[in-house]
Amino acid sequence: MRTLLSLVAIVVLVVVGLMYFGIINIDQTRQGVVQAPKFQADVAKVTLGTENKTVAVPTINVEKPANSQAPN
Repeated sequence: MRTLLSLVAIVVLVVVGLMYFGIINIDQTRQGVVQAPKFQADVAKVTLGTENKTVAVPTINVEKPANSQAPN
């Protein structure tokens, strides 16, 4: 691992040295423009509102047993 890292470091130093002395010249020929894609969606329109209505609700009656004791 150290050998590989050393070789990469030497290659980088050689390339930087060659660029410094003008032997290698790297120019950007085209601007790097990144454009995000454009999307358009047609969606339904949703409206919210309130309305008063009378709704029949069932009633529940609970009758307790009269003074009975639980069996043992």
